[in-house]
Amino acid sequence: MALLEMRNINKSFFGVPVLQNIDLTVEAGEIHALLGENGAGKSTLMNILGGVYTKDDGSIVFDGQVIDHMTIRKAEELGIAFVHQELNIINELRVYENLFLKRELTGFGGRLLKKEMIEETRQFFAGLGVEIEPTLYAAELDISKKQLLEIAIALHKNAKLIILDEPTSALNNEEIDSFFNLVRTAAHEGAAFIFISHKMPEIFALADRYTVLRDGELIISGAISDVTPQDLTKAMIGKSTQNTTFKGMEKDVEAEVVLEIKNLSGEGFKDINLSLRKGEVISITGLRGAGCSELLSAIFGLKEPTAGEIWVKGERLPTGDIKEAMRRGIGMVPADRKENAVIDNMCVLENSYVSEHCLTPRRQNIRTKRELARYRPLENKLNIKTNSEKAPIVSFSGGNQQKVILARWLNTEADILLLDNPTQGIDVGAKEEIYALVNDLAAEGKSILIHTLEIPEIKKMADSCVVFYHGGIAESLCHEDICEERVVELATQADFDNNKTETNEAGKENE
Repeated sequence: MALLEMRNINKSFFGVPVLQNIDLTVEAGEIHALLGENGAGKSTLMNILGGVYTKDDGSIVFDGQVIDHMTIRKAEELGIAFVHQELNIINELRVYENLFLKRELTGFGGRLLKKEMIEETRQFFAGLGVEIEPTLYAAELDISKKQLLEIAIALHKNAKLIILDEPTSALNNEEIDSFFNLVRTAAHEGAAFIFISHKMPEIFALADRYTVLRDGELIISGAISDVTPQDLTKAMIGKSTQNTTFKGMEKDVEAEVVLEIKNLSGEGFKDINLSLRKGEVISITGLRGAGCSELLSAIFGLKEPTAGEIWVKGERLPTGDIKEAMRRGIGMVPADRKENAVIDNMCVLENSYVSEHCLTPRRQNIRTKRELARYRPLENKLNIKTNSEKAPIVSFSGGNQQKVILARWLNTEADILLLDNPTQGIDVGAKEEIYALVNDLAAEGKSILIHTLEIPEIKKMADSCVVFYHGGIAESLCHEDICEERVVELATQADFDNNKTETNEAGKENE
């Protein structure tokens, strides 16, 4: 009997179907890969299983028990654990306290048996091959140790089914090996895993079976041994999106190099070498956690690199200094507009000039007439649609907010723009306007390094595409070579065993 059977699961939000007749079966002791692009429905399906969302239709049977109404508490009682990308470790508690939270060992009068819990934690970690000191505060652990701790917590609760959502995104190769050993050991002892990942080498190294979702529908399911990485890639993306004509100008290979990255390493990326010329648009892309956003943050001074150099227009840029990056003509539009860009208690006009005033402290007196004279041309250039420049910026659409943030950097006369997922959370029409703006700015001589996860966007904006995998550059593609299938293969390393596949096929023919 299967441990988990989900049949004909349907879910809609505000009348829009996001899951349509989805089936998923997981056996005890099985490692099941759940695959699909962003927005395919994986998270929604798992949130239904974990009790976060309520299914509209369909059935769930877990360990022989029909579950009519799944809740978070019910899922926990059944032995379903969810290890999210956003970790749920409590930093203010020690490691052993996190492990035993709500299940503390107590003695007479409810006294906490701290020594016993610490010793059990130490022995439990030893059995898993996890090297974490139980008495440390969780806040003292790096992100990789926190990830291992959360997985260990799920195993310590004797969970029957553990959902792992991109669990290796913050782990290095050695830690990934330890994690794989941990999962295999637990699976051998009967625990089942649903493994959500885009990384083909990991999927083929770890999973027994797979299920692929696309646009909220079940595409294919079966044994990993019966498919190749290329088969799964094609199932995930379906028919490639039609390439759109590139709107920009031809790349000037003789143009001045305005930004040069030399052997740069830091949190999330390593040994990056990249050059950006005047008027050039380079896209960097990869899976979430591949290091693209972290690289942009390091260039802008938000994070301090651990090695390497950054050069701007022939001069070395001091790292970890945002204001110096701004002085050198670098501007950044971050991915999380709400948290890191929009100042919600300021109006549109104030948001547009705040960075320029950071660079010109001698002009701290705000002269509205002067600021309006600088803002109006940018409003027209970027087609910012607001009823009044004095209106709160939060009262406008995401697309218009994004344009205001871009205007903020043009107001500083920045000529190197770092755009981190600039079309995230905006509608299709606003996206097209952003594409056109990027090309227009490049034609004017601005140099743009843009991170996006959407391959059609890359085709519309970029001269070339640098694909990241696990913190390093997998390959750089010229504009003519950019296609969705190739980028996905590089970003997931789906072609990691091409030679192995060809060798096996040759061997079969000889037989």
